[in-house]
Amino acid sequence: MKTLFHLLDTCIVPPKRFTYPFNYTPHPLCIMAAEEVQEYVKSRDAWKEEVDNGKMFGVLVVRDEHQQLGFLAAYSGLLDGKNDWEYFVPSVFDCIQPDGYFKIHEREISRVNEEIKRLEQDDELRCRKEALAETKQQAETEINDYREQMRQSKQKRDKARADSILAPEVEKSFERESQFQKAELRRIKKRWTENIEVAATALEEKEEEIRMLKRQRKDMSDCLQQWLFSQYDMLNARGETRKLTEIFKATPQGVPPSGAGDCCAPKLLQYAYLNNMTPICMAEFWWGRSPKTEIRHHLHYYPACRSKCKPILGFMMQGLDVDPDPHDSDNDNEELKVVYVDDYIIVVSKPSGMLSMPGLINRRCVADVLEEQFGSGYYMPAHRLDMDTSGLLVVARSENVLRNLHEQFAGRNVRKRYGAVLDGMADVQKHGFIRLPLSPDQNDRPRQIVDYANGKPAVTEYEIERTEKGKTYIKLFPHTGRTHQLRVHCAHADGLALPIVGDPLYGHPSDSRLMLHAEHIVFRHPVTGKKLVFTEELW
Repeated sequence: MKTLFHLLDTCIVPPKRFTYPFNYTPHPLCIMAAEEVQEYVKSRDAWKEEVDNGKMFGVLVVRDEHQQLGFLAAYSGLLDGKNDWEYFVPSVFDCIQPDGYFKIHEREISRVNEEIKRLEQDDELRCRKEALAETKQQAETEINDYREQMRQSKQKRDKARADSILAPEVEKSFERESQFQKAELRRIKKRWTENIEVAATALEEKEEEIRMLKRQRKDMSDCLQQWLFSQYDMLNARGETRKLTEIFKATPQGVPPSGAGDCCAPKLLQYAYLNNMTPICMAEFWWGRSPKTEIRHHLHYYPACRSKCKPILGFMMQGLDVDPDPHDSDNDNEELKVVYVDDYIIVVSKPSGMLSMPGLINRRCVADVLEEQFGSGYYMPAHRLDMDTSGLLVVARSENVLRNLHEQFAGRNVRKRYGAVLDGMADVQKHGFIRLPLSPDQNDRPRQIVDYANGKPAVTEYEIERTEKGKTYIKLFPHTGRTHQLRVHCAHADGLALPIVGDPLYGHPSDSRLMLHAEHIVFRHPVTGKKLVFTEELW
């Protein structure tokens, strides 16, 4: 325990409540602890290659049973193939013992994998695939050749009929020829259908063997995963325990996702509870290069992931006095500026922090404020702005109007411009385009990832206005409307490589609001057809 509990010699006053792990600014105690961990990681040359490729680390400031102030450290998953390095807390459950249940059954699955791979590369399977393809090609060739023969014969008969009146016996011979050729075509098709079925059956025998092994592999993997998660007995501050499988029963997916329980936060809290320590505050930081899909910056702090950790931490933090979610707070003082209003539409300038539409958190949305100002009615935004994004928003006052506006957006007949301030000096050409396909991060919604395989196309045009005092002032023109498109395109290494100031998801938390503002929009009035132009600039 002495090697895992690291004393903090400081006069920094601890926070009154525990960190809300999904939206936070790191407490100075966490920053102090994290800097010690960073120095330690830097000193371990054996880990350099692995951690430089990207790794999440976490710190938990605690008081031990003697009321000494210190911290625990953790890393997500494995480090250099181990989960029990002495400086860091161990995993909640050790599944990597060579002779343990998990590894024994993992090796059995690996053997099935090897057999599948062997069968997929088998010469006999290749020969049967080639035989089926060749049979289909021969069938197509012979059938097409015979059809061409039939066509030429018909042309000759038609020409003979056109040139003169045919004797009855000649006409009958033509009819017999046509009937014979049609019957012969059916016989050819039947023969090749039978040949193809023989070749397909031969191939099916080999492919069914592979499919059977894949089903066996899936069943074995599912059973092993279920067994593994049943070994995780998570603790909370009240001393209660609950298995991962029970925790995730109430979630939409119903089962724990892969890797659940092995992130920093659950490991840190579990060790603290097991050793009678009191959690004070917690933070997680990224070390190394950003992955190609996600946006992670070296030594930046990040919230715990939502799909894996939120259900777990929701249980583990029971009994702690936890900070409220900063997003789940009253915003009655935020002003909604009405820029334009008529019987059909309302154009507003939404403040940062207000929801465009009703959400899962306890905040007023645009429709709530409009009802207060104009009375009950139909108020539906025709497009969305992130809660933290400010700027122009078009609101429909009827379903027909909304339908027309949606058609304009779908047809890309609406032009929008955003103003943004980037956290750093941009090292790119003054004007250009960013093309990075996006899809939701299934493990950490609402975060988006760059996904070249399955992502939806996303295109942003940009124009840099100026750079000063370590910031870049930029105009952004979205040509598509993907979730978090501008934020990801700015922050990603293959985009502008600079996050927007105040972006806690793709940059780092700050005292500033998200410096992204929808400042210009052009569209047609849904009833009069008149071109409408609105501008409300950020600076």
